Amino acid sequence: MLNQALKIAKEAAVMAGEKIMDIYRTDFEISYKEDDSPLTCADRAADEVIESIISEAYPDHAILSEESADDSNRLDEVYCWVIDPLDGTKEFIHHTDEFTVNIALVKDGHPILGVVYVPVTGEMYYAIKGHGSFYEHKGEVSQNKVSHRTDRIRILSSKYHKSEEFLDLVEDHASIISSVEGVGSSLKGCLIARGLAEAYYRFGLTSEWDTAAVQLIAEEAGAVFRQLDHSEMSYNRVDTLNRKGFYIVNSNENILID
Repeated sequence: MLNQALKIAKEAAVMAGEKIMDIYRTDFEISYKEDDSPLTCADRAADEVIESIISEAYPDHAILSEESADDSNRLDEVYCWVIDPLDGTKEFIHHTDEFTVNIALVKDGHPILGVVYVPVTGEMYYAIKGHGSFYEHKGEVSQNKVSHRTDRIRILSSKYHKSEEFLDLVEDHASIISSVEGVGSSLKGCLIARGLAEAYYRFGLTSEWDTAAVQLIAEEAGAVFRQLDHSEMSYNRVDTLNRKGFYIVNSNENILID
């Protein structure tokens, strides 16, 4: 079942990416949600593509998407697709190219399949629970493995969400940090999965659709993903906000908070 689900998720991500790129090249309009976060027609168009494909293939599965009205009936379902049709809308608006399509399948609160697609480059990251994490680009596939660095580590940060807590963490551990680089969207966790960085700490709010797919991709590559109080993240919750923050690190040695 999961191999077929992965195939469908990858196809949905690519088709959504095509819609996104069609709009990316135009003079698109920007609106704002109630929380002042930006929204474009690309977010909505990508969501329609993904939900249509998923619903047709798995009509009995629930769907939780950033761009659709929440249906509380999902809480009663074993399987729930958690979707961010355009992760990194600010990156999209500023034309940094660092935005992604995120699709995860959650079973009983835990991700069992994850896909992160980069529309601009055509790069694809994906994982199935217990079967490894992979990177695919231009027809070539390689397995993701985290790096083994515990010194001179490379830390990734959000371009638009550098909190005081994050800046303090970097200052407190400057002796073991070789670089801090701002990267957009779910690419941060994907780069850690590929061994191209060692840590990402996110203080403040995110949502289920921001983390579900990348969590599995990172963990299947050997990374540690936890909330900032070191507890596990669960999904398909009543409250879809990730209120505790989280970290992704290549090893327990690089957990830099108590």
